[in-house]
Amino acid sequence: MPQKPSPELAGMTAVITGSSSGIGRAIALELASAGAHCLIHARGSRSAAEEVAGLVRGRDVEAHAVLCDLSDPAAHQELVERAWNWRERVDIWVNNAGADVLTGPAANWTFQRKLDELYRVDVAATLHLSRAIGERMKARGSGAIINIGWDRAEHGMAGDSGELFAAIKGAVMAFSKSLARSLAPQVRVNCVAPGWIKTRWGSGASQYWQDRAKNEALLARWGTPQDVASAVRFLASPAASFVTGHTIPVNGGSKQS
Repeated sequence: MPQKPSPELAGMTAVITGSSSGIGRAIALELASAGAHCLIHARGSRSAAEEVAGLVRGRDVEAHAVLCDLSDPAAHQELVERAWNWRERVDIWVNNAGADVLTGPAANWTFQRKLDELYRVDVAATLHLSRAIGERMKARGSGAIINIGWDRAEHGMAGDSGELFAAIKGAVMAFSKSLARSLAPQVRVNCVAPGWIKTRWGSGASQYWQDRAKNEALLARWGTPQDVASAVRFLASPAASFVTGHTIPVNGGSKQS
């Protein structure tokens, strides 16, 4: 019988921040399905991280769960060290972790408090982690870094949340382009910019937002975490070996652009 071909990420090591739920969970499972050993990161829920790690192992790859509060600058280098030492290499690093200021108690925070939290987790952590792991990848001779932006950052969206996320994710997207130049040609750096993705907030959103999400997409539906995960898998894979410094929108074709 002909031998079954190896999956495209076989033997590689991937780190996915914020991967105990939502989009990050989908990314971890997708990369595991492609053959990557996955480090699962969570901020505080050991049980959620271990649950995803168990699902990853069910895809015949290794998994390791790590807790780390990315709002603490002192924790960034520690996470990079722990990730690298796990399998003595990191081939793929996905900066997915983001502060949730839309649900739970944080939804009632002031604009300033939301901005501070988003900056610490979404911007500062992405910059510091990417630079630290990128330096190691470049010295080793290869690697792929994938960051998460937002499709509306380029064109804007009215309201407090639009202003916050446009500023925060716009910074991540701009940084990604510059880092791609700094780390080339050894390391590829790209960004995925999701549109309306049905995560926890989307599942409980009002009918106004349900209708708006569908009406603003050419494909007339919400996106799913799996849609984002599939794009990340492509960017992490050899199929994207000539793709760097780009932001890929995953939004069903935006009518607003």
